Amino acid sequence: MKPGVLTVAGSDSGGGAGIQADLKTMLALGVHGMSAVTAVTAQNSLGVQGAWELPVEAVRAQYRSVVDDIGVQAVKTGMLASAELVEAVAELIGGTDVPAVVDPVGVSKHGDSLLAASALDSMRTKLLPVATVATPNLDEVAQLTGVRVESEAQLPEAAAAVLSYGPRWVLIKGGHLPGEAVDLLTDGSEEHWLRAPRHNNRHTHGTGCTLASAIASQLAKGQSVPQAVAAAKEYVTGAIAAGFALGGGIGPVDHAWALRPGSRGA
Repeated sequence: MKPGVLTVAGSDSGGGAGIQADLKTMLALGVHGMSAVTAVTAQNSLGVQGAWELPVEAVRAQYRSVVDDIGVQAVKTGMLASAELVEAVAELIGGTDVPAVVDPVGVSKHGDSLLAASALDSMRTKLLPVATVATPNLDEVAQLTGVRVESEAQLPEAAAAVLSYGPRWVLIKGGHLPGEAVDLLTDGSEEHWLRAPRHNNRHTHGTGCTLASAIASQLAKGQSVPQAVAAAKEYVTGAIAAGFALGGGIGPVDHAWALRPGSRGA
């Protein structure tokens, strides 16, 4: 049976991030993608023009209907705008015995806030403790912990700060640092440094959603966390390299790059 992955995240009407990016990633990596939509955004290559949360009971009903009938092999979370929703999703994940990848989405690529300030504490105390892997970028690390990373040498400090909230593993994404794209994966005892060449391509919309979904997809296929993260990083690096212009602003990464003849795949 094909592994199933459930994304609990917001909709991106422009198709580059959110559940649209998640489902494309899952398709490309050979798992069956399913969704519990948390919010609807009016969004394009220029930014987020509006966002509307779904009621918590609607998100809970979507989650239960998928998990109770179809079952899941991994769960991935993205945009969870309110404290109430963060807590409800944390409770649902806590009762589902599968790996959970938490992308603690706080700010969009364009600088638009996607998380209420009151939800940050719920993220720290409820959702991060049930995460198998948390995947914050440097802005989200600063939001969650107050640690501001300005060099690669500070990544272990950032990881320790996030791990203090209880996820089993944390992947600190150092893509905003100068130089090559370096990420640190650690569970507090072992460290895995993942490096990739930086591609001179500004079309990177959806990178974080895509990476978290790729990790969840690989975990659903039975890979260990270090294996899943390494494979996901390779997939995302290829997707960034193939990112394309769309609209008048930042275009998306190309989720289908690995499916093309002659590609190395993922």
